[in-house]
Amino acid sequence: MIKIKNLEKIYRTEEVETVALNKMELEVKEHEFVAIMGPSGCGKSTLLNILGMLDDPTSGSFVFNGVEVAKFNENKRSDLRKANIGFVFQSFNLIDELTVYENVELPLVYNNIKAADRKRMVEEALESVQMMHRRNHFPSQLSGGQQQRVAVARAVVNNPKLILADEPTGNLDSKNGLEVMQLLTSLNEKGTTIIMVTHSEHDSRYAHRIVHMLDGKTVTENFLKEMVYAAK
Repeated sequence: MIKIKNLEKIYRTEEVETVALNKMELEVKEHEFVAIMGPSGCGKSTLLNILGMLDDPTSGSFVFNGVEVAKFNENKRSDLRKANIGFVFQSFNLIDELTVYENVELPLVYNNIKAADRKRMVEEALESVQMMHRRNHFPSQLSGGQQQRVAVARAVVNNPKLILADEPTGNLDSKNGLEVMQLLTSLNEKGTTIIMVTHSEHDSRYAHRIVHMLDGKTVTENFLKEMVYAAK
């Protein structure tokens, strides 16, 4: 699904040049669950932004589903991103003024999905995270764990091929964190590819493989389990 080679991201100002990614190499297969770990400032978030097509690399190759996207402009990246990628953030990123239902529906509105189809898809997504009973509540009326479940529903409502998760349990207690990790595992077992940035050794053990980064590149990889894809 993903193959990056010699990927660089360099931030330049008049006085300073910062190398965030230094000839990074990474390959992720379809249906895989990969955890990315490393110290703060090693390039994890920069990598995730490029994989999510929120930013472009300075140089190198980024192939997504057989298509070279490293040189795509923002419009092309946006179209590909909306059709294929869901995001789960540490801070949930729900819109306070929208209900649970409306937050989950938003990606479908952006993709111009018909109203009848939106209703079915939102309800299926909320059922999958056991949040249908909260559909008319606002984020401020939910616990942290409930907000993250809604964020997961929003990420999967468009049936993306890939979910990018950035510290998905970082703001949660252990019980709610466990529920979110079990939910991500369930989605992966149904065929969704997941790439997760985490500082948590515990959360990383849910992955098939751990990629360790340092100074903008891969330094080690640990294979934890065989990838199993169960089509349902």
